[in-house]
Amino acid sequence: MVSAAHSVAIAATDGMLHFELALAQEVFGSRPDAVPGPWYDVKVCGTQAVRVGRFLLEPDCGLDRLTDADTVIVPALADIDRDPPAELVDAVRAAHGSGARVVSLCTGAFALAAAGLLDGLRATTHWAHTEELARRYPRVEVDPDVLYVDNGRVLTSAGKSAAMDLCLHLVRRDHGSAIANVAARRLVVPPHRAGGQAQFVTTPVPARDDHPLAELLPWVMRRLDEPLTVEDLARRANLSSRHLARHFRTVTGTTPLQWLLTQRIRRAQEMLETTDDSVDAIAAASGLGTSTTLRRHFHRTVGVPPDTYRRTFRA
Repeated sequence: MVSAAHSVAIAATDGMLHFELALAQEVFGSRPDAVPGPWYDVKVCGTQAVRVGRFLLEPDCGLDRLTDADTVIVPALADIDRDPPAELVDAVRAAHGSGARVVSLCTGAFALAAAGLLDGLRATTHWAHTEELARRYPRVEVDPDVLYVDNGRVLTSAGKSAAMDLCLHLVRRDHGSAIANVAARRLVVPPHRAGGQAQFVTTPVPARDDHPLAELLPWVMRRLDEPLTVEDLARRANLSSRHLARHFRTVTGTTPLQWLLTQRIRRAQEMLETTDDSVDAIAAASGLGTSTTLRRHFHRTVGVPPDTYRRTFRA
C-alpha cells in the first residue's frame, strides 16, 4: 500500500505516441475521490519540448529526474525501426539502478530491452511488433499472447487498451482492488483484466443489451459462491456450450471456465484485502469450495499463497 505520495515519472521523447502517454497521465494523475490517503505525484520528464503525436509537449523536468521517481513509465515509441533514443535508454537504466519500478507501455518495451532491463525476463509489446522485439533482443523471452507481464520491478504491456490494464494493475498493487475498481469506473473501463489473457475481461460489457452475455455475466457475479458449471451458464443463456464458448471468446478473450475461475480468484482477493474471514470461509464465498482448492488456484494465478497476499497487502 502507498503510505506517502508515490512519484511517477513519465518519460517523453520526440516521436512518442500520445495515446499511451495521455493514458498514464490520466490514470496516475487523477486522484479518485474514494482514495483515503496519498495518491501519485506525476511528472512528465524529457530533454526539451517534444512532439507527441500531433502535439507539442513541454516536459516538467529533464530525463535526469527519472532517478528520483518511484515508478518510471515509458510510453509507446512511434518509430521502432530506429534504435530508441540513447538519452532515454541511459536514463531508464539509471532509474532502474536507483531502485525505480520501470514500466513500458506498448512499444516502450524496446527502450527497456535496449537498456538491458528485460534480459532473461518474460516481456511483451504490441502483437504486431513482438517478432521484431524478439529478433533484436534475443535475450528477452518475448510472450506475444498476453496483455502484460509483471516481473516485480520491471513490467511491460501489450498495445493500446492493454496499457490501461497494466496501469490499473499497478493501482491495484499499490492501493488494492477497491480503489482500482473506483479508478476503472471513473474511466468507464472493465475493472480488471488479468495479464495472462490473450492480447480476460473480468466484468466485460457486451456491446448491446440484447447480447447473449449481457444478462449472464452480472447473474454469474451475484452467484460466485455457488458451484456453477459451464453447463449452468449455457443453460442460463439459452445457448449450447459451443455457442457460449464462442460468445465468451469474442467478448472476454477467454473461455467460460477460465473467466469463471478468474472471477472466483478476484472475489477471494477482495475478501483477503477487506475482511478478516478465514481462508476456508473465503473459499466457500468465492465458490472455490475448499481452502486447498483456493490455495492451489490462488498461488497459480496471483503468484503467492492467500495468507502471504493478505499479510503483504496489509503491511
